Amino acid sequence: MNLRSKDLVSIKDLDAGEIGLILETASGFRDVISRDIKKVPALRGKTTVNLFYEPSTRTRTSFEVAAKRLSTDVINIASSTSSVVKGETLLDTAKTVLALGADIVVIRHSCSGTPHFLAKNIKASVVNAGDGTNEHPTQALLDLFTMQEHKGRIKGLEVAIVGDILHSRVAKSNIYALTKLGANVRLIGPPTLLPDFMRDLGVSIYSDMNQGLEGADVIMMLRIQLERQGKGFFPSTHEYFRNWGLTAGRVARAKEDVIIMHPGPMNRGIEISSEVADSSRSVILDQVTNGIAVRMAALYLLSGVRA
Repeated sequence: MNLRSKDLVSIKDLDAGEIGLILETASGFRDVISRDIKKVPALRGKTTVNLFYEPSTRTRTSFEVAAKRLSTDVINIASSTSSVVKGETLLDTAKTVLALGADIVVIRHSCSGTPHFLAKNIKASVVNAGDGTNEHPTQALLDLFTMQEHKGRIKGLEVAIVGDILHSRVAKSNIYALTKLGANVRLIGPPTLLPDFMRDLGVSIYSDMNQGLEGADVIMMLRIQLERQGKGFFPSTHEYFRNWGLTAGRVARAKEDVIIMHPGPMNRGIEISSEVADSSRSVILDQVTNGIAVRMAALYLLSGVRA
């Protein structure tokens, strides 16, 4: 089995079988990165370009490590140090990158839909590393992988996603992925950050944190985007933590073997307490490690697909 497309720009484009293939392939690479020698020659001779138009530490580094583990040549381009500052268009930048021999372009951009535009206009494979408030597919895939690793399944899990659902590309990709695989998704947060149209995606919506966490198998906290604090989505960060912050008392409402997730970076004391973030229930660091394996799987599978 192979992926149908040369690109990975949206979870919505993947069917359950393709998601399963990526997770199964990632499982093999998870063993690789646990060895003393963490490199395989699977993509030797290929070139991956990381094209990041937004600041990123975790995602960019994860893709870079994943590519190097597969023995690809890696070129990192940040918009602040590229010809974009001189007025060059995205498409011209991409064409220049292709002329340098790029096989895969990993892109993060503040404008939703940018990876889709690029995928339609270049022959190289395009991987979406986050586009605006739209999607972040590889984050959802590594989240699925982590849930499966700790729970042994996805189907039937009660997954609570808490926080800024309105602006979160992580939440959207996870909703698409989890519902495709049969999990039950609950969205929890301030009413101003819980768009009602999400109900059409087959999820449950709660503004009461305690009610929403009752019996959850997985709690996924989202970063509160402090840059939006001045827009009146909630009164203050203190008020937010009092109503929707994850504390040990609130974790106790979930199942005894609940796992705690967070895509990072965390705002401790705003969306999650340090006690919870550093507890035995937290799998946040596992997410980071699994992100390398999942991104290795994505790059590997895409490398064999050409339109």
